[in-house]
This record gives sequence, C-alpha cells and structure tokens, in this order.
Amino acid sequence: MGLEPNRKAELEFNKLHKRLRRQVGQAIADYAMIEDGDKVMVCLSGGKDSYTLLDLLMQLQAKAPVRFELVAVHLDQKQPGYSPEILPNHLRSIGVPFTILEQDTYSVVKRVVPEGKTMCGLCSRLRRGALYTHATLHGFTKIALGHHRDDMVETLFLNLFHHSKLASMPPKLQSDDGKHIVIRPLAYCAEDDIAEYAAIKQFPIMPCNLCGSQDNLQRQAIKAMLADWERKTPGRIENTFRALTDVRPSQLADRTLFDFAALGARGERSDAHGWLAGEAVDAGPTASRERVRNALSGLDILEA
Repeated sequence: MGLEPNRKAELEFNKLHKRLRRQVGQAIADYAMIEDGDKVMVCLSGGKDSYTLLDLLMQLQAKAPVRFELVAVHLDQKQPGYSPEILPNHLRSIGVPFTILEQDTYSVVKRVVPEGKTMCGLCSRLRRGALYTHATLHGFTKIALGHHRDDMVETLFLNLFHHSKLASMPPKLQSDDGKHIVIRPLAYCAEDDIAEYAAIKQFPIMPCNLCGSQDNLQRQAIKAMLADWERKTPGRIENTFRALTDVRPSQLADRTLFDFAALGARGERSDAHGWLAGEAVDAGPTASRERVRNALSGLDILEA
C-alpha cells in the first residue's frame, strides 16, 4: 500500500530541502564565502531566488560553527504597482534585520533606454551602485546575491554567443573597485529546485515590471535553448556547469593563460615565427632567406 499523498509530499519536500541546504553549505565551504565575524548583506529582490537564499542562509546561520551576521537589504526602485508593505511584513515575520533603500531607478531606466531596447544592463548597474554604496557605508564584509547554477550557465552562453569570450558568473568575486566581496551561495542549486522550494514555502513573490515585461531578451532566448536541450538530453545543464569548475587552459587557445609558444621550443625563444604573419624573416648566419622560402614553398604558405 502506497504512502498517503500528504505524507509523500512531505517526504519529497524534505529531500528537496536537504538537497538545497547541502548544496548551499557545500558552495560556501568550497569557495570560503563566509568566515567568522562576517557581516553579510543579503540582497533581496522579492523574487524566488533571493527569498530562497535568505531562508537557507538563516538556517545555516543557526547551526554554523562560525558566527556571522545577516541583514536583508531591498532596493525599492519605485516601479508602478509596487507594494511597500509586502517585504517588510514578511521580513518581520521571520525575524531578520532588514533595510529598505529607496531610489527611483525605474524612471531613469525608462527615460534613458530607447523603446524596445533591453533595460537590464542599465537597471542592474544602477541597482548595483546603490547596494555597493550601502554596503560601504554600513560595514558589510560580504554581499550575497541570489544567482543560481542555471544563471551561471546562461551567462556562459550569453558571453560565448554575443561577446566572443568564455566567461560566466563566478561563485565569489571582488568588485572592480576592490572594496567588496560578492558571493553566490546558490551556485550549486538548480533553478527548478529553487522554484519548487519557493512555491511550497509560499514566499510573497514580487514580479519585476522592467525586465519581467520584456520577452525579447537575449537571456530568455538562451534560457529557452537550454530548456530544450535539457528536455532532449537531461543533465546537460549540470554537465555544462561542471565544465566551469574544470577549466583546462592547455586545451583552449588563450595565449595569456597558457604558453603555447614554449611547447617544443628548442633553445632560446625568439620571434622566429614572424614570417607567418608576413613579417620580415631574419634567418641568421647559418640559413639564408632563400632557404626558408624554399622550405615553405611546398606548404602553400607563401604565394606563388
């Protein structure tokens, strides 16, 4: 006889909960995200990811062998239809310290970005500026963001397809000005798991009226591509993420990361390969320019 539906649902949720908590704990340990005495600013957007991040960090905080402080920080961007009571009521109910910042980035983005163009770039820069400034003023040692595994894989393909570079979102980084350490404790967590967890926990989701209203975003196209891949070949997103943790410079083509010129080099290296780029060849005292030309003639490198 099978389990009752409620009992089965409870067991499934427990498995999901343990998996997410384990993955967050593992990511924090692997990348030394949180240390004793840290003051962590948890950036809360009002979406499923940041709610889940805060919830799991609070659970880990209660059992962690190190002491660290958590403060939820939300930026009210003055979007139409925004309810100023939803987040404060939720945060008070769970007993976490919080701060609500106010900055009308919505009007700025709508004024500056042409109709039909992607708003996310400017919006994220303005939001990041406000949060970084707050972190500096209030002595936060870490800034926690809610990006997850799928975000990181999507960013990899966005950079690959649109910017011709192999780059993604690292689990931990230092800001460009060197003042802040940004961490992504959900780095090992799948978006589907987070969505299911947030739905069961009934977090009061607050949709974004800027990027959430745009259906022509490059990221949405990448997300659809990955979803199609995952349907056809389950596990492909996880395998791609694992590739981000196992980078082998000698198997790529970036000369700044691996010294290809040193492979097989005999004696002191020089600019002996300049002829391949059409530069003048200095063959040295024991070889003539004509000898080099004759050697290359059969390789179709030189014009007839």
